Amino acid sequence: MRICLFWLFWMLTVVAVQGQTAPADIEPFSGTASYYAKKFQGRRTANGEIFRQDSLTAAHKSLPLGTIVKVTNRNNGKWIIVRINDRMSPRSRHLIDLSRRGARELDFIQAGHAPVSLEIIPTLPVAEALQQLEADSVPVPPQP
Repeated sequence: MRICLFWLFWMLTVVAVQGQTAPADIEPFSGTASYYAKKFQGRRTANGEIFRQDSLTAAHKSLPLGTIVKVTNRNNGKWIIVRINDRMSPRSRHLIDLSRRGARELDFIQAGHAPVSLEIIPTLPVAEALQQLEADSVPVPPQP
């Protein structure tokens, strides 16, 4: 059941992204990243975990909790892999909020924010669903 729901969400996301037109030099998942304030250390995240500044986790407005994302600092090319485990305010002007460790590894602690691009890393259920979709879309020649 979870795989079916995740597959459905993934397909809707693919259709929505394909329907968008963006300038060639702007990626669909581009924006600014910031990082959590120290006061959030030890508080519960949206998925119920305790937030830790030394973890590689992040908050996003709409990506499903548990999504694995590659975050690349567009200023210096450094990248990290994080897991979405929290939600941001819908009014936030940032694309993603990282833990302090994530900001340190992307080298934007002093600036407080940085331009980033996001790439969703398919997990095993997503990869299997995409393979099945590709297999289903290949026409089978008629049998004589």
